[in-house]
Amino acid sequence: MNWKNTEHHYGSLSIRMHWLMAALMVLVFASIEGRQLFEKGTEMRDLFKMWHFMLGLLVLLLVSLRVYLKFIQISPKITPPLTPTQALGAKVGHFLLYVFMIAMPIAGWLILSGEGKVIPFFGLELPALIDVNKPLAEAIEEFHETLGEIGYYLIGLHAIAALIHHYIQKDDTLIRMLPKK
Repeated sequence: MNWKNTEHHYGSLSIRMHWLMAALMVLVFASIEGRQLFEKGTEMRDLFKMWHFMLGLLVLLLVSLRVYLKFIQISPKITPPLTPTQALGAKVGHFLLYVFMIAMPIAGWLILSGEGKVIPFFGLELPALIDVNKPLAEAIEEFHETLGEIGYYLIGLHAIAALIHHYIQKDDTLIRMLPKK
């Protein structure tokens, strides 16, 4: 399989990046939700939070690469073509997903910075983005949590839309993002 996108199918790089991002998003959400299984102040709870931070920052790094790839490659055509309303909905949905994948890690980084905490990234310590400012960090944390809840719906709608395209509309939207056999 070609690594580059073609007119009719995503290339192996785009497909792998898509599914890697999907897996990472599951892990980011699972790590922050899983921390609740442990009491505050315990080592396991802190470990789950640390993984949440690091995986979130990895999402930011990889989504940057995805955005770059989106600009340098073609997007495969959907067969049969979408209606103008569907095409607009797809563009808006994808745009919101990209905004989500960029805004959430940056907000998390700002929260840790504002709280004066270490920003861990797989053995590295990233620089703070802002000076210590706990009231600002709390405000950003509220935004981060609200956006996180919205993210569940965005991701769910994305998955549902792919299934509707595949099983009801019977177009090749989903097939284009699956590896060729």
